[in-house]
Amino acid sequence: MKTDGATNGKDQRLQIPAARFRPARTALVTGGAGFLGSHLCRRLLGEGYRVICLDNFSTGRFENVADLTDYQNFNLVVQDIETPLAVVNERLDEIYNLACPASPPHYQLDPVRTMKTNVIGAINVLDLAERTGATAFQASTSEVYGDPLVHPQPESYCGNVNPTGPRACYDEGKRAAETLFFDYARTRSVPIKVVRIFNTYGPNMRPDDGRVVSNFIVQALRGEDITIYGSGRQTRSFCYVDDLIEGFRRHMQTPENALGPINLGNPGEFTVLELAERVIAKTGSRSKLVFLDKPVDDPQQRKPDISEARQCLGWMPETSLDQGLDLTIAHFDDLLRSRSETLLAEAAE
Repeated sequence: MKTDGATNGKDQRLQIPAARFRPARTALVTGGAGFLGSHLCRRLLGEGYRVICLDNFSTGRFENVADLTDYQNFNLVVQDIETPLAVVNERLDEIYNLACPASPPHYQLDPVRTMKTNVIGAINVLDLAERTGATAFQASTSEVYGDPLVHPQPESYCGNVNPTGPRACYDEGKRAAETLFFDYARTRSVPIKVVRIFNTYGPNMRPDDGRVVSNFIVQALRGEDITIYGSGRQTRSFCYVDDLIEGFRRHMQTPENALGPINLGNPGEFTVLELAERVIAKTGSRSKLVFLDKPVDDPQQRKPDISEARQCLGWMPETSLDQGLDLTIAHFDDLLRSRSETLLAEAAE
């Protein structure tokens, strides 16, 4: 068995113990080969779980979980979440529903499918949880708040979402999924946990992800113009992925009556322009800033109120933006260098 990987808690390659005994618990992670899903799979394996990773690879990448396939407690299932989940014929303890494109370019590419992924996928996850006795965890989003009129956003805020706009397939899809989770809990006694994720970044993001952190880093490393949509004065709060996954695990371990939703994100607030300037400084790039039109329904402010997470989970993010950016830039630098070397080698053949 492999035991490779850094011991640094901020490194994505956590050490995974070789399994000598049957795992005490089994978890299914839908969207498990995606950015967040791959980190969660790694965390669960490190805790001794048997992990079933389900992904259709529409936006997930095999490279994110390739090293995990050597472990006997890891099973990769290629399946679309819109298909009824018959992958488990035994008891499941936990189901984490992370299956949905999360960046605007990807979820707007096929908005009807995005809505189906959110709604039909939630139904399939909840039906499986009901059959197996598992606790169903919904990875919802700060997008349920839309372009908020309340700042920062507490869980009690019902949002300001445009139901007919180009982002509605994701925003309203996630809102509908939350409704389904709470209705299954009320009417069918399915145990659930719901979190609302604010902007998260880190290793395993796709270079073409389309979200602001990955966009800026990749453009800076390539020496391309950094594209800022709007004035750059709009604000975001950036949470490093390790901190987010810690929040997932803490919420899953709360008492059964602690359903959520709970905001998970970093309350530190930065303008998009500040982020661009930090990325340029850290990469030593000569990239120039280019300002383009702001997309429809793009929120002007986004900052979580994490009072509930602090009180109920004892959780708050520990990784500063500077620390997280250093780790993420190193990841993308390695990725882009390896891709360049591969292209050069192929051209020489």
